[in-house]
Amino acid sequence: MNTMDELLNEVVPQEDLERFEKKYNHELELDGEVTTETKFEYSFCLVRSRYTNDIRKGIMILEELARTHPDGRRDYIYYLAFGNARIKEYTSGLKYCRAFLDIESNDQVRSLESEFQEYIKKQSDKEVAKGMAVAGGAALVLGGILGLGIAMAKNKQKREKK
Repeated sequence: MNTMDELLNEVVPQEDLERFEKKYNHELELDGEVTTETKFEYSFCLVRSRYTNDIRKGIMILEELARTHPDGRRDYIYYLAFGNARIKEYTSGLKYCRAFLDIESNDQVRSLESEFQEYIKKQSDKEVAKGMAVAGGAALVLGGILGLGIAMAKNKQKREKK
C-alpha cells in the first residue's frame, strides 16, 4: 500500500469521533452556536470516519468553515480534498487540491498534489473499469435472456406446427 492509500484509508478511532461529537453538540445546546475550533475538530474526525455519511457531514462543515473563516482556509481546503477523495468524489477532490495549491505552493505541496492527482486518476480508472465490467456483464445477461426468449419462441413455433 502506498502513502496515499495509507493516508486515505486511515480511520479515526471511534472514541475520538464520539468525544468531538459530544463537544460539538454540547456547545450547540449550551450557546446555540459552536466555536470554529470545535467545528474544525469535529469535521476533521468526521472526514476520517469509516462511514460515508459521516464523511459527507464533515465535508459540509468544512465547506461552511472555508466560506466563513478565511484564516483557516488552508486547512479546511486540505481536508475537503481529503474527504472528497475518501468518498470517491475525485473531481471535487482535485478541485480542492488545486485550490490548496493556490494558497500554498511549495515543493512538498506540489509533490503531494501530484501524488494525489496520480492516485485519483488511478482510482477513477478503476471505477470506470468496474462500471464497464458491470455494463458488460449486464449486456451479457440481457443478451442471454434475449437469446433464451428467441429460442423458446422458435421452440414454441415448432411445436405448434406439429
